Amino acid sequence: MPSVDALPHTFTFDPDKTALLVIDMQRDFLLPGGFGESLGNDFAQLSRTIEPLSALLTAWRAASLPIIHTREGHLPDLSDCPPSKLARGGIGEQGAFGRILVRGEYGHDIVDELAPLDGEFVVDKPGKGAFYATELSDILDKLQVQKLVVTGVTTEVCVHTTVREANDRGYDCLVLSDCVGSYFPEFQRVGLEMIAAQGGIFGWVADSPSVIAALAASQEQK
Repeated sequence: MPSVDALPHTFTFDPDKTALLVIDMQRDFLLPGGFGESLGNDFAQLSRTIEPLSALLTAWRAASLPIIHTREGHLPDLSDCPPSKLARGGIGEQGAFGRILVRGEYGHDIVDELAPLDGEFVVDKPGKGAFYATELSDILDKLQVQKLVVTGVTTEVCVHTTVREANDRGYDCLVLSDCVGSYFPEFQRVGLEMIAAQGGIFGWVADSPSVIAALAASQEQK
């Protein structure tokens, strides 16, 4: 089975039981003028993940392995958005790319470079975690997935929440440091350290070239 040099130790996975999870690579978060930048954030801290994640997607698709994309957002009437979240401002308001984090709006969708292909799963989630109020558990069960390679944004919010949810459900998670991003470099560093701390309390951390190399070696052995 493919092995990846990771922290806190080697991550070994069966490709037939592993899925790539791409969390919230949406225009509202990653593009100039989007919701993220409108809050005063440096969107480049997130957009730097697009190139390595694109290369990883190419390799993952070449191996014909499952890919699951997620999008954070809400129904147009905001009935699935808790009052406490609405009170913090922004959700449903008019932004540069349509109503902010509302399903069906331009800004809610995934950036062009990472657009899902036919046959890839797209999970719309109303919360930070990808398991809450979604069909993700059912998808993973049907695919007989045991391990997740986790990418996306932001490291300390939606990525961390999802990894913690997955950990509680028994999934082993490998988080790729160059394919996850935070608006805040310190949160990025600490967020990754927290995942691999204490012998991998939430999972493993590696980089995408290591995974791509492991996939290539696995394909050569077939």
